Amino acid sequence: MNASPIGREQIAATYELIRPHIRHTPVVEVDAADIGLGSGSIALKLELLQHAGSFKARGAFANLLARPIPEAGVVAASGGNHGVAVAFAANKLGIRASIFVPSVAAATKQERIRSLGAELIVTGEGYAEALAASLQRAADSGALQIHAFDQRETLLGQGSVGLEMEEQCADLDTLLVAVGGGGLIGGTAAWFDGRIRIVGVEPESAPTLYRALEAGHPIDAEAGGIAADSLAPRRVGELMFPLAQRFVDRVVLVKDESVRDAQRALWRSLRIVSEPGGAAAMAALLSGAYQPRSEERVGVLISGGNSDAVNF
Repeated sequence: MNASPIGREQIAATYELIRPHIRHTPVVEVDAADIGLGSGSIALKLELLQHAGSFKARGAFANLLARPIPEAGVVAASGGNHGVAVAFAANKLGIRASIFVPSVAAATKQERIRSLGAELIVTGEGYAEALAASLQRAADSGALQIHAFDQRETLLGQGSVGLEMEEQCADLDTLLVAVGGGGLIGGTAAWFDGRIRIVGVEPESAPTLYRALEAGHPIDAEAGGIAADSLAPRRVGELMFPLAQRFVDRVVLVKDESVRDAQRALWRSLRIVSEPGGAAAMAALLSGAYQPRSEERVGVLISGGNSDAVNF
C-alpha cells in the first residue's frame, strides 16, 4: 500500500485540485425538536446534493486529476455510488470508463452509470465479486483501477468533505459519518486530526469497521442489509484503518428499520430523499445508538441520495 501521508496538508492540496469540478455542498441547521431530539440544532452536511448524487464525486475527480490516465481509460468496481461518480467524472474529463457492479446495485444507480456513457458490467452478488472482475479487466487491458475507498487519492478527495464542514461549522464537537469501505470516514477523520469527535455509523448487518476495530485489523464481516449497495464491502480498507484507530472515537450500529425511520424523518422535515446509506448516520441519532451530551454540537453527513423512492 502507498505509505504517502494522508493529512490536512495533502487534503487541502487535493481540494484545490478538485474544487473547480465539485459542488461546495450546503449545511442545513435543523431544529432538534422538529425531529424528536429535544433542544438545540443539528448541522446536516448535504452531500447528496454533490455531483453524481454522493460524496464519491470528490474521490473520483481526485483520482482522475492526480494520476496519469492510460489510453485504455479507467476501471472501477462499485456497489453503485462510486461507479456513478467515476462515470460522471470520466464523462466530464473525456476519459473512457468501465464500471463493474454486483447484482445488488440499485437499478437507479445502474441506469445512471449507463446514461453517463460508461460501460456497465453487472457481475456477482456482492462488491467483492465485482472488484475481482474489475481487477482482472485492468490487468488485461492496461486501464487504471480507481478503487472506491482503498486508494490514497480517494481518501484525500473524500477528506475535503471535512474541510468544507469545518469552514461551515467551526463549533462542532462531534460528527457522525456512515461507514462502508471507510473512504469517507478515513479522509474526514484525517482532516479533523483528533480535534473533534468522529463517530462511525454502520448497519448491524454490515459492521465492517466495528469488527475491524474489535480485531485490531481489517477482517471480513457480514455484508448485507438495507444499505448493501453502499455500506457493505465486506471489509474496510487497509489505508483508512490506521486513521480510524487514531481518530475515530467509536462505531455505533443501527438496525435497518432505524435507517428507514431516518429516511422518513429527512423527507418529512426537509423533503430530502436520502438513500439508505446516506441516512445511516442520521439513524444513529434518531434511534439513540448515539446519544449526545447536553449542549453537544453535533453534525451529520448525509452522504448520498441516489434513490428514486420517496415511499419509505
